[in-house]
Amino acid sequence: MELVIILLIALLYSSGVYMLLRRSMVKLLIGVMLLGNGTNLLIFLMGRITRGNPPVIPDNLSVLTEPFDDPIPQALILTAIVISFGLQAFSIVLLKRVYVLVNSDDLDDLNTPEEINDI
Repeated sequence: MELVIILLIALLYSSGVYMLLRRSMVKLLIGVMLLGNGTNLLIFLMGRITRGNPPVIPDNLSVLTEPFDDPIPQALILTAIVISFGLQAFSIVLLKRVYVLVNSDDLDDLNTPEEINDI
């Protein structure tokens, strides 16, 4: 199971970097999203996937016994998902505003001065 997740992480990272290198603003945003999802899976994998009890201490015990899942990677991933959703929502609104002003999706059009566009 871990090998499949490793291959999925490699696929997400490689496709995310490929999309970052494109000239389109939308593809840039998709690349950032793919890299974020790959990072979430990497954190999940590094937290050691175990099939066991949830990390809750029963009333009759004072110490948690093995096997149990580590709650820290799960909390980090949940926080990262919420932050990435806010970043993606802001980026979509920003990209729409830039597209309305520039009338182009190409990143190279953002670097040209307005005088060159008028000629």
